[in-house]
Order: sequence, then C-alpha cells, then structure tokens
Amino acid sequence: MKQFLYFILKIVALLLLTMGLLDVLYTTVYLQSNSRTKIDYLYNSKDQNYDVVFLGSSRVNNHFVPKIFNEQGYKTFNFGITRSRLEESALMLKLMVERNYKIKNLILQVDLNINTNDHSEAIRSLFMPYLHRSQIIRDHYKTIPEYNELLYIPFYRYLHYDARVGFREMYASLVHKRTNALDNEGFYPLTSHAGKMVPADLSKYYPKRNVAYEEIKAICKANNINLIAMTTPMCMSTINREYFNHIKSVYPEIHSFENAVTDDKYFATCGHMNKAGAIAFTKVVFNAFFKPKTQP
Repeated sequence: MKQFLYFILKIVALLLLTMGLLDVLYTTVYLQSNSRTKIDYLYNSKDQNYDVVFLGSSRVNNHFVPKIFNEQGYKTFNFGITRSRLEESALMLKLMVERNYKIKNLILQVDLNINTNDHSEAIRSLFMPYLHRSQIIRDHYKTIPEYNELLYIPFYRYLHYDARVGFREMYASLVHKRTNALDNEGFYPLTSHAGKMVPADLSKYYPKRNVAYEEIKAICKANNINLIAMTTPMCMSTINREYFNHIKSVYPEIHSFENAVTDDKYFATCGHMNKAGAIAFTKVVFNAFFKPKTQP
C-alpha cells in the first residue's frame, strides 16, 4: 500500500512538474509575440503616442479607417476586436495606461455592446498568457468564478482556453507567423454584400448602465484622455431602431452616428459596413470632431 501511494505521489509530482514547465514554455513564447493579435501587440509594446485610438468590437474593427486620420496628420490605431465587449475594451485601456501609452483622444463604440455587462470568453482567453505577469490583468479578473484555478494551477489556463491559446497558437507565435490583425493600422475591411440585405433584429436589446463603460470614463478622466463615445451605423431595415434613442436616455453624452451612413450599398451585412462604407463613415467622424493639422 505504501509503495502504491508513493507511486501515485511520484506521478502527481511528475504531472505538476510537467505542467509547470509547459506553463513557463508557453508563457515565454507569448511574451515575445507581438504580431498575432492586437492584445499581444499591446501587451508587448510600451511608450506609444497616439492622437486617436479606436476601441470596440467588430463595429470598430470593420468601421474605422485610421489611414483617413493619418493622412490629415494624426497618428491613430484601430484596436477594435471582433467579438469583444466593453469589458475587454476597459482592460485594453488599462493596459495602455500601464504601458505608458500617451493617448489624446479615445473613440469608443458604445451601441449594441451596452445592453449587457457580460464578457467575451473568446477574447478573455487572449489575455490569459499574461495573467501571471500582469497585476492589471489579475485585478481585472479576480472576481471571476474560475480565477483561482486559472492563477494557481500550472498550465490550467492554456488547457481551459486551448482553442485560442493552446498548442497551435503557441507554435504559430513561436515561429512568428503573422496574421492580418495589425494590417491597415488595425482596420479590417469587409467586402460588399451579395443579394438582399437581411435586417438585424434589436427587439431583444435594451441599453442599460454598463460597469465597463463607467470604468472607461473614469480612466479617461484620470489620464486626461478625451473620450468620444458614439454609436455606429446599421442598415435602415434594422428592426427596432428605437434602441438607439434609448441609449441617449441612459447615457446622453453618447454621440449618435447610427444614421451617418444609410445606403445599403455601403454595408456588408446589416450590422457591418463594407470598405466603402467604412471610408465614408470615418470621414464623417473626422469632420465632426477634428480638423486637419497644419502642415509645416
């Protein structure tokens, strides 16, 4: 019996050692990666200076063209991430501040993402390689149910989020295999839609006070960042467009741009503009809040 228990202890010790070594290996790889996702680029950079930063979901990723700002003398980057929510945007802003980013203006998408205080599990996973290294990330996630397992069990976070930060992604990061996430200063253009536009249905959406949005506002105020929160366009056939009016009743300071682009030819889907629509919309936003910088 003693021999059996001793054998089990050796197996457990070997397993924990292996998991610990794998944890160190994976983390080391991710700490030298900055060309796969906007999060690894952000985490592994510092001392950046931006006139304008864009944050939000796919409705930022596909809707704002930094080139239009850059051509007018501004330094900008689109940090929008498809499937992200305001919680992830808040954490990204915290990391920017921690990494000594100097940001003059933050353009934040606040529309469909304000109807929930939930998170995106897919995007949360991309922060996990840095959990042990970043107090900001630990503090942000310390109240989630699985926090202790993610923090204290070696390699658990890589197993738990294997689909996003497991072996395949680790290997791609190891060999520095680039993605297109950072192309076009973070803007990802969509192609035009084919066939009849399928209306989006917002009948089950209702805006509410959002914890992450409140947090973003506080961070901007503390760091002298000019926050420009706005809605972004949806096709005119959207069901329950009154949703956007309700946003103003909850947060009057949010700028209404859902009607800035209306023609279906500018949309890839009802909720996402194509490249031509993104260009048109970005020009509208620039003209509403900015002026070309004086050339020397």
